[in-house]
Amino acid sequence: MASPAELTVENVVAGYGGVLALQGVSLTVAPATITAVLGANGAGKTTLLGAVSGLVRPRQGRILLDGADLTRRRPEEVTRAGVAHVPEGQGVITELTVEENLRLGGLWRAGRRDRAAALADAYQRFGVLARARRRSAGTLSGGERQILVIARALQARPRVLLLDEPSLGLAPRMVAQVMELIRGLRDEAGLTVLLVEQNARSALSIADQGVVLNLGKVVAASAAAALAADVALRKHYLGF
Repeated sequence: MASPAELTVENVVAGYGGVLALQGVSLTVAPATITAVLGANGAGKTTLLGAVSGLVRPRQGRILLDGADLTRRRPEEVTRAGVAHVPEGQGVITELTVEENLRLGGLWRAGRRDRAAALADAYQRFGVLARARRRSAGTLSGGERQILVIARALQARPRVLLLDEPSLGLAPRMVAQVMELIRGLRDEAGLTVLLVEQNARSALSIADQGVVLNLGKVVAASAAAALAADVALRKHYLGF
């Protein structure tokens, strides 16, 4: 993996048409840490990831990667700068094999040797994918598909990983495995992770910091353990 980076979101305003999904959101994700972004549906969590990855253009504010301004860059330029985005929905291409899906994640990399090394790293880190490399991705379970889309994003050798609802639709046992996988990407690979989750309890259990959004605004930002211990905040915004 490349060296970890600091991600900074400064007073970002963004939305769709006349609707502002983000209204002056600011946060900082320190290098090699996990920040969990929490809140109800419609809070602006997915829009925040889209703004960082270039899919949504902010109307105001800045997005910085180690001080470099990404705000007006196209999604492919953001990827080349070192940001990988895993959208919600386990979006594998079911007609392709596991290995073909993985190779798609590294297509933009110029060197064949570099692409081969990234693929080898994926198989070493994710044994379930190594065993299924020749299988159609459509035959994988929901949890295996989630691992595949994360591994595919890692083929780009990112410095920052954006994850949108990686636990969605998974059984509790698989949710725990995916969360441990994300923790390992921070601890072992040194990745900086911005994690959007509805499952606040699981997300806070692995995160260093937490940010709570409500109607496009930050209503709380603190150490993950402090947010998890705040009974009133949990009851009002987090549902546990």
